[in-house]
Amino acid sequence: MATGKKGKPTYFNAIMGVALVLFLMGVLGWLVINGRTLTRAFKEDLEVNVDFHDNVSDENVAKMRAILDKQAFVRKSRVITKDEAAAMQSQIEGSNIVEFLGYNPLFASISLKLREGYVNTDSLQKIKKFILQSNVVRDVTWPNMVVDQMHSNFRKIGIVLASITVVLLIVVIFLIDNTVRLAMFSDRFLIKTMQMVGATQSFITRPFDLRALVNGLTSGVIAVFGLWMVMSFAKAQLPVLDMLNDPSLLALLIAGMILLGIIISMVSTHRSVVKYLKMHVDDLY
Repeated sequence: MATGKKGKPTYFNAIMGVALVLFLMGVLGWLVINGRTLTRAFKEDLEVNVDFHDNVSDENVAKMRAILDKQAFVRKSRVITKDEAAAMQSQIEGSNIVEFLGYNPLFASISLKLREGYVNTDSLQKIKKFILQSNVVRDVTWPNMVVDQMHSNFRKIGIVLASITVVLLIVVIFLIDNTVRLAMFSDRFLIKTMQMVGATQSFITRPFDLRALVNGLTSGVIAVFGLWMVMSFAKAQLPVLDMLNDPSLLALLIAGMILLGIIISMVSTHRSVVKYLKMHVDDLY
């Protein structure tokens, strides 16, 4: 291992360089997570209306709601009575439709909010077919255009973000690998000297691998701290971001950042040590 003042700045720079690259990866990951959470929020906020025939009793409506609540695709349900439907419609139109027509033309209904995975045209059609098996249900409706546009737009955004993530991941691996190998360059004579005095390859590589683990861990922690500062600042400016948090995905991102720093640092360091062990002394100059 390199010692003395000359080796320390080299490894400090390597740690900070790796941390910066991991930080950039973390910021992108956080944006992807927020986009994923926002997509789920939009989809799960979509309403599917189950309209009943005019003569259906409140008891049958309640029974139908109980059946729907047990289905895997239902996240939340709400009964809208004829009177509530009339009041909502009157508020939209700005006049009392019951007084205008002399009767209530609307129907009792159940408003469903579905789980994210079921908010697509194919699943909605199957859900509609399932619900229409009941003879008390008049129709099942949802905003078709909104669903189609939502699915198309989110799909395009997902492809773009996935492409950017893959490209950045490749760049991250390349930059970290080169940063670590550059830091190891200053230790090439020490590595060769240890080999020349009879040290085995495993004896030589072990301390470098251990230091790479510590350096990678340090870089990951620094990157996570930087990401936390950015997240805190962003949430202070836009409090709504706090609602988009997915703790499990965020924990996975943090673990991935630290693990990526450790793995690439150790692999790059080990490769560099082995490379210098195989080189002739004259080639080190």
